[in-house]
Amino acid sequence: MIDTTLPQEKAILVGINYPGQDEHEAEDYIDELSFLAETAGAKPVKRFIQKLEMPDPRTFVGSGKITEIAQYVRENSIDIAIFDDELSSSQLRNIEKILGCRILDRTNLILDIFAGRARTSYARTQVELAQYQYLLPRLTGLWTHLERQRGGIGLRGPGETEIETDRRIIRDKIALLKAQLKKIDIQMATQRKNRGKMVRVALVGYTNVGKSTIMNLLSKSDIFAENKLFATLDTTVRKVVIGNLPFLLSDTVGFIRKLPHDLVESFKSTLDEVRESDLLVHIVDISHPGFEEQMEIVNETLRELGSADKPSIIIFNKIDTFFFTVKDEDDLTPVRKENYSLADLKNTWMANNKYYPTVFISAKTKENVEELRRILYDEVKKIHITRYPYNDFLFEAPSSTLKGS
Repeated sequence: MIDTTLPQEKAILVGINYPGQDEHEAEDYIDELSFLAETAGAKPVKRFIQKLEMPDPRTFVGSGKITEIAQYVRENSIDIAIFDDELSSSQLRNIEKILGCRILDRTNLILDIFAGRARTSYARTQVELAQYQYLLPRLTGLWTHLERQRGGIGLRGPGETEIETDRRIIRDKIALLKAQLKKIDIQMATQRKNRGKMVRVALVGYTNVGKSTIMNLLSKSDIFAENKLFATLDTTVRKVVIGNLPFLLSDTVGFIRKLPHDLVESFKSTLDEVRESDLLVHIVDISHPGFEEQMEIVNETLRELGSADKPSIIIFNKIDTFFFTVKDEDDLTPVRKENYSLADLKNTWMANNKYYPTVFISAKTKENVEELRRILYDEVKKIHITRYPYNDFLFEAPSSTLKGS
């Protein structure tokens, strides 16, 4: 929750257009960085994108571009410069010296959002561990900044001593947090084993695609959901019954492009809900212009977790915000992506996936939700019959019983 009594900090966004990227794709990436900044409470006022083969090792962007940015920062009283990649300690130090404002990279920004979103002590511990792991290799740059503020002369020796002291403190803190998380991981693993003989279904997807809304819809619960990135950090598990078939449904943290490695490691137990699930429900925001890339990012993260081969259902959500039009039969204009009808979508590669069942819905307006329930019932039933063949409550439920959960 943003404190409205405080003025929003003005931010500029800086990114690189790499070889192989078109300008539209580069803008999409900065759009996402802008959304991250807004989620953190900043107000993006300007974006700078430079075409480069690779980041400048000293200032991320070239010398001419960093000078242009510095001039804008001075003339417009900018509070924060946010870079769409992870910066090294030397880059942070050099850029801060030139721009004279606070510098954040993408990783630090995501960590800040996670810190603000963490609700339980477990999530806070996970985020704190990731923050310390991010901070440790950057201490030298931070201390150089402090020495410059204090004058620098005569402080080099003590400064180095204090850096080493801080490193030891942070290493000890990291070890303590890891020990705490290990104990909690064991407890949570025990809880997962004690959930009884029910199929476990995990909702996965890019951040802000509607996972929590669909969780609320299927489980009739009231999980926090809003149009912000990483609205859900703590995994929530609910018992759901469709027809006569009960199963466990878990909502998990959303994935994102360049998700910091330290966060993936810290949220190991949260992601174990994905690893140990029987069925994945991959939710996609079909209204997003880059949804295909978002799907690939989620699939790549699932491969890293060793979960890419699990049985899955793909939900294409937010069809209410997709621009559907009904074409006149005499209209010879080629059908483009932005004016597909729902019938057109059902004839695309998305609907004709031979590996996974797919469904197009709007969780907001509840359109096609009953089709989702039927598919979910069928897929959970397949797993349940295979695993628990002697359970006598399973039978072919009439379609009318699928309307409630």
